[in-house]
Amino acid sequence: MKKTSGWINGFIGVCMFAGSLPATRAAVADFSPAFLTCARATMAALLGLALLLLLRQRRPNIADVPSLALVALGCVVGYPLLSALALQHMTSAHSIVFVGLLPLCTAIFAVLRGGERPRAVFWLFSIMGSAFVVGYASLGGIEASPQGDLLMLVAIIVCGLGYAEGARLSRKLGGWQVISWALVLSLPIMLPIALLTRPVSFNHVGVPAWIGLAYVSLFSMLIGFVFWYRGLAQGGIAAVGQLQLFQPFMGLGLAALLLHEKVSWMMLVVTLGTVICVAGARKSAH
Repeated sequence: MKKTSGWINGFIGVCMFAGSLPATRAAVADFSPAFLTCARATMAALLGLALLLLLRQRRPNIADVPSLALVALGCVVGYPLLSALALQHMTSAHSIVFVGLLPLCTAIFAVLRGGERPRAVFWLFSIMGSAFVVGYASLGGIEASPQGDLLMLVAIIVCGLGYAEGARLSRKLGGWQVISWALVLSLPIMLPIALLTRPVSFNHVGVPAWIGLAYVSLFSMLIGFVFWYRGLAQGGIAAVGQLQLFQPFMGLGLAALLLHEKVSWMMLVVTLGTVICVAGARKSAH
């Protein structure tokens, strides 16, 4: 029952994360990547701090601070900033396919940081899913934007670290508490930078950019992690992490629907291949 709940919570989190890259793409049209990264973290941190105080949550131990710092580095600063920078060089539809690498990165850090030991067959399915993504990048996208692809690859790596570390710590502190404390920890840095990098005038900022900022601040930076970390902690980091293979499908649909971006048949084939691999990985995780 706990594992089933973990998969349900994880899937809800993935659904929310699926809108992150299209929302970021809309936001960076009128906001700089630095301001967007710091503004989204600041708004989410203030909301998280209010929840922590309102619900009288105990402070983390000093020993938990390094782990919270890794969560902040990967999920609060690293992935949002690097993906925002990457989206200046590529479409969100192209960048979303790289999300197919997240399950493998998360699984690797689940072993290194979470102490999990998936079976050999699990790694086969996970590597196969990632191979679809790498194959697509090498055939279709890397020549077009090597800088953007490199930024997305680094973003995926640091995000996998943040996911695994946060899931490990959420077994002790709770899912929403972990991301809230990580946001609060980053607030003294993110707030001043947000103020320094804010636009001289907001008159040029369109409605899509405001909606994108609101989405990534509320759902991508806070609410999505409430479900995601709970799911990883309940069902296993490596196993539930494979649900991220569904995220490209959702994100590609949103990119086409909301941003009118072209979704090629190659993107769909790659995404379908990665999604097929999740079934085998799920069955062979333990």
